[in-house]
Amino acid sequence: MKRRHLLSGLAAVPALALLPGCAALSSNDAPVGTGDLGLVVERARGTLALVNTSSRTLLAEIGGLGDLSHASVVFSRGGASAFVFGRDGALTRVNLLSRRITARVLQAGNSIGGAISQDGTLVAAQNYTPGGVKVFDATTLALVADIPAVVNGKASRVVGLADLPGNRFIFSLFDADAIWIADLSERSRPVITKIENIGHQPYDGLVTPDGRHYIAGLFGEDGLALVDLWDDKPRARRILGGYGRGEAPLPVYKMPHLRGWAVAGRQAYLPAIGRHEVLVVDTATWQETGRIAVAGQPVFVIARPDGRQVWVNFAVPDYHQVQVIDTKTRQVVRTLQPGKAVLHMEFTPRGEAVWISARDDNRVSVIDTQNFTTLATLSMDAPSGVFFTSRAARMGF
Repeated sequence: MKRRHLLSGLAAVPALALLPGCAALSSNDAPVGTGDLGLVVERARGTLALVNTSSRTLLAEIGGLGDLSHASVVFSRGGASAFVFGRDGALTRVNLLSRRITARVLQAGNSIGGAISQDGTLVAAQNYTPGGVKVFDATTLALVADIPAVVNGKASRVVGLADLPGNRFIFSLFDADAIWIADLSERSRPVITKIENIGHQPYDGLVTPDGRHYIAGLFGEDGLALVDLWDDKPRARRILGGYGRGEAPLPVYKMPHLRGWAVAGRQAYLPAIGRHEVLVVDTATWQETGRIAVAGQPVFVIARPDGRQVWVNFAVPDYHQVQVIDTKTRQVVRTLQPGKAVLHMEFTPRGEAVWISARDDNRVSVIDTQNFTTLATLSMDAPSGVFFTSRAARMGF
């Protein structure tokens, strides 16, 4: 009886269009989701290509983004808005549903990336010129906090910016051999924790999937800096020190990137600077457990969402190749040549396919990760970064 009364009561409720703030859909309208959308940076023209990862199609191009030669993208919690960090220091918010720019601010002279806070209300940009980090309101792009990265009177370039639980951001100071944590629980008064002497020239950083550890790669020496973020007083300790001991380092043609969550199960897979190797590290002990020889100097080393495969692309002269590592056998199981100047790779949310940009061939290839066949090829103008809205639900992206 109670269930029947409830159903009859619901039937008597008028259409939601009568409630404040709601609008009825006409028979011609269809709800649009964002879960299968993504953006590809067309760096030569300052344009973003909006793509659908399910239909593997190009939906639209959005121009007016400025210098995108080292652009990166983060997404709002709902995936409808993208925040684009341009090399020219611009921060731009783009609506993926209306396919247009909704806000834009020139916040620095040279910016190389950023992050969005845990609750989605704050967007932080890391800057080369003039250095430091600026934090903005995600809705209005109004400046919330300006954090200069100045040590001993000298400004430092900032790299490796990532979000942490509790509306915090962590980043590395390339020129000051330091890692800072900015707590913006009170957004107008950030609290900065400074970790010094972490190693020479940290060039990038990643946060492990559980949010516990931050790893900064060191360009000025063989090794990495590790911070346990669960410690009451976080400090950095060196791991993989001297991994190239006794070997002559090769010239570094492109700085490796640690972004991409190259963590599969209990193992982390990391690029070795100036070497044709991927380092394997046990994330419980942070000791090296192996090395995998690869075709060139790794740039991106990224794990498929299920952790069974790790995909690697390379610096010149080997940047026409991509290699696939089986994490069970730790062997390279496939070498692909998806085009000239492979710059970026991005897995679909569940990893059945990977999208690979080939800048000099002006195309993006969609590859099946089981049988390595090409599922689709999309023509684009000098594509580089590939970013899918599934990043909105991941820490450190």
